[in-house]
Amino acid sequence: MNRIFILTCLCLLTLSSCQDARIYDNKEWGKYFEDAGIKNAGFILRDHTQDAVHYYNLNRDTAHFTPASTFKIFLSLAALELGVVQDDKFIIPWNGEVTKHPEWNRDMNLREAFETSSEPYFKEVARRIGKERLQQFLDTVRYGNKTIGDSVATCWTDNSLKISADEQVGFLKKLYFNQLPFTDRSQRIVRSLMLHETANGRKLYYKTGWGQTPTNQILWVVGFAEYEMKVKEQKGSMNKSDVREYVYFFAQNFDVAKEDTSMEYTQKRIAILNKILTDYTSKKNQTK
Repeated sequence: MNRIFILTCLCLLTLSSCQDARIYDNKEWGKYFEDAGIKNAGFILRDHTQDAVHYYNLNRDTAHFTPASTFKIFLSLAALELGVVQDDKFIIPWNGEVTKHPEWNRDMNLREAFETSSEPYFKEVARRIGKERLQQFLDTVRYGNKTIGDSVATCWTDNSLKISADEQVGFLKKLYFNQLPFTDRSQRIVRSLMLHETANGRKLYYKTGWGQTPTNQILWVVGFAEYEMKVKEQKGSMNKSDVREYVYFFAQNFDVAKEDTSMEYTQKRIAILNKILTDYTSKKNQTK
């Protein structure tokens, strides 16, 4: 029994996003975290076109953590589906409680709340959805451990609800292809909320999260990237254009010491994401 076969069997048992995919361990991605002073990290990328899953740190990619603000993707879908939030311009008035984030201390709509990751807005959204209806959606989607805990308004921050990086990738892939149990409209709006960058033939969609665990802090960035790449088509190819579209789904998380309050990790997580995407796409282009 060779090493590749053993590795494939292991991944199929532990990675839900490995189904019908080729599996690759990318230990070299660890340098991007190490260079940023990050020790405990994981990254998983699914290349849909190649039916391939690439990962760094298998144990961490399959471990469950609080989703923190990445859960606002799910909350937005549920709110739109139920009409709790009618569209991306739906305003929820500020409750008057001053937070340490000045950008949250005002009335705002869904798009603004998603962009600023407003806790007051999404806590109110969760209350309006209600525990019973949110639980039904969690069970139907099979989101993480499907556990709300004591409060519907804090389940994504109090370590009741947990999800793995691998499960995040599976969830995002379904969102991208309108395969979640929500209307196409709800999924289309939420995808648009996630769009952060459009440049140089790439569209980058993501949601970040920064949460507390009993022992440390955890930082997330999850999403997908669409690339337009020029290729030289073979004679007789069905594709008459010299441009092809590729999509990659990703989930990254890492630990930060509980006492570390440096905001530089906000930029570091996106910088690492871009380095890994650049690393992967450049190597892919070299093989064409």
